[in-house]
Amino acid sequence: MGVKSGGSDVSIDNIYKLDGRVPVAKAIPFGLQHVMAMFVANLAPILIVCGASKLLGSDAESISGVELARIMQSAMFVAGLGTLVQLYPVWKIGSKLPVVMGVSFTFVQALGYIGTNFNYQTAIGAIIVGGCVEGCLGLTYKYWKKIVSPIVSACVVTTIGFSLLSVGARSFGGGDIDDFGAPKYMIVGLITLVACITFSALAKGFWKQLNVMFGLIVGYITSLILGIVDFSHFTGTINTVGFVALPRILPYKPVFNIGAILSVVLIFLVSAAETIGDTTAVVAGGLDRDITESEVSGSLACDGFLSAVSGVFGCMPITSFSQNVGLIAMTKVVNRFTIMFGALILILAGIFPPIGAFFSTLPEPVLGGCTIVMFGTIVVSGMDMIGKCGFNQRNTIIAALSISIGIGFTQTPGIFQYFPSVIGDVFAGNSVAGVFVLSMLLNFVFQVLLSLYENNNYPHLL
Repeated sequence: MGVKSGGSDVSIDNIYKLDGRVPVAKAIPFGLQHVMAMFVANLAPILIVCGASKLLGSDAESISGVELARIMQSAMFVAGLGTLVQLYPVWKIGSKLPVVMGVSFTFVQALGYIGTNFNYQTAIGAIIVGGCVEGCLGLTYKYWKKIVSPIVSACVVTTIGFSLLSVGARSFGGGDIDDFGAPKYMIVGLITLVACITFSALAKGFWKQLNVMFGLIVGYITSLILGIVDFSHFTGTINTVGFVALPRILPYKPVFNIGAILSVVLIFLVSAAETIGDTTAVVAGGLDRDITESEVSGSLACDGFLSAVSGVFGCMPITSFSQNVGLIAMTKVVNRFTIMFGALILILAGIFPPIGAFFSTLPEPVLGGCTIVMFGTIVVSGMDMIGKCGFNQRNTIIAALSISIGIGFTQTPGIFQYFPSVIGDVFAGNSVAGVFVLSMLLNFVFQVLLSLYENNNYPHLL
């Protein structure tokens, strides 16, 4: 049980509580577990966007070499900083919840286009402005919160889970590689998955919640044996950046283009919807209660303003990571002090590049074996939220129609070919955006109908 330290109880049992101290030696593995679950995904968007972007004043067709290594370094640092602010808010910025932040995939398409057709500096300018817009939306959440009802949040959470299933499956098969689905990748993914399940079934007490960490270790060792661990990035990072390097402030002078800003601001609205869904899922799945107004407001403010800070460091926007939401829902480990160590590890990885370079060697099949269960857990949490809203006619129509159209249209992106390009860019590859907009519209329509006919005996709409 707990022992007294400095007037407060220090106990491993506190891992299931939002506040309270946990022995440091036992807290570190839980924080590390979160880092390992999201590390590769935190860097992947940067590789994609920088591979398609050019720097103003450079003849190179893409950003590579030392510049790429430094941007990735900044990504780790800002992800840790954002997570720390979510855990321990600064003023009204931060949710005081175990929300892990990382570089967002949501912006890849838009920023890749801007980086290709304009330059990376124009993307940075749009990120700084767009982040401030979302941050201000977060601070003013109480004035527009009614348009995001519980059924809207439930639909968004469910869709986030569904949208991640293909991500988990792709990682399971080896990721974006030519020999995707090769037996060696499937074997690693399967061994990792079995290790997670076995450890969870056989371990006792708090150790049971470290099943993902155990799976990652077993999967990594298996990958080493099968020779699928790539150390080239590890050595390349050390050679180009060194062992110690501080993130750079304003490494690229922002360029402000109104067209680029408007398109990125629109994506920030989509990111805000995802953040609301992720934060709601953390509270519902980890704390088993409804989310509060201040928690949503703080989470959105952190999402926005820290994305602007990320732009100042020359990096892409950050947002809440659904992978870690799934981890929390599965383990019920919600302790802020514990997850703080994950944030500190990310910050250290941004200051000491070899740390981050080592984590980046984690093979995709290992991540797939761990995350495929976590993503399924998000789906279940979303369904549970829909159930708590009640399966009346109103909620059933909102959930059924928004999810079916939002996900269905994403799976057939050609349906957007005759729409304006800005609509296709936002909705064709992002089911969460479609579900969010549709569920809000349907919810608004029902609210109007109910206000018009509340005295006309339409109980079936209630």
